Amino acid sequence: MRIVVFTGAGISADSGIPTYRSSDGLWANYRIEEVCTPEALMRDRAKVIDFYNMRRREMADKLPNAGHKAIAELEQYFDTEVITQNIDNLHEQAGSTKVLHLHGELTKLREESGEKYITDIGLRDQRLDETAPNGELLRPHIVFFGEAVPMFERAAKKVSGADILIIVGTSLAVYPAASLVQYVRDTNVPIYIVDPAQLNIRSRNPIIHIQKRAAEGVPEVVEILKRELGN
Repeated sequence: MRIVVFTGAGISADSGIPTYRSSDGLWANYRIEEVCTPEALMRDRAKVIDFYNMRRREMADKLPNAGHKAIAELEQYFDTEVITQNIDNLHEQAGSTKVLHLHGELTKLREESGEKYITDIGLRDQRLDETAPNGELLRPHIVFFGEAVPMFERAAKKVSGADILIIVGTSLAVYPAASLVQYVRDTNVPIYIVDPAQLNIRSRNPIIHIQKRAAEGVPEVVEILKRELGN
């Protein structure tokens, strides 16, 4: 039984990380074009790097919540893979071992021209003049707005092989990530959605909507799957 879990900002909200579109969210005090585009990096490198340094400092005291831990628990019973839009490492902290980050990782840097060199810096600040071994300046290993999503094809392949798809804490409003649901291989694959909002999703697949926050709803889904499918 292969389970793919697709998570968005909502799963980390219960760990104290505001969702992007909430009134107190990440973009409430910043303009995207000033800190999260290739043009911003060229125009004001220091501002962009400082923005992500602040994100790492904010992560220092954040811990996985019950939602992250329940997803990690799935690996004990099923072949489970996680695809996340989040750039935090809370899935890994919770114990998930197969995590694909669609939009990059906050704890890593890469060379500005591509992804041949990627280095993990943990939660420390990036220095403004930090370089790769070839001398090229490093940048946050983040997919900026307007950039391609290099991991999308891999993510789509994982979804197409899923027997069950679980979607947690995402409005399915950010493309191309939101289109992943279209790669479910047939109409017999059930889709569990954990989100407190009333969602308007059209699908030929069976939809089970758990209208709760991730920390409460995900453990509920995991218990259902363990009861109905576990050995």
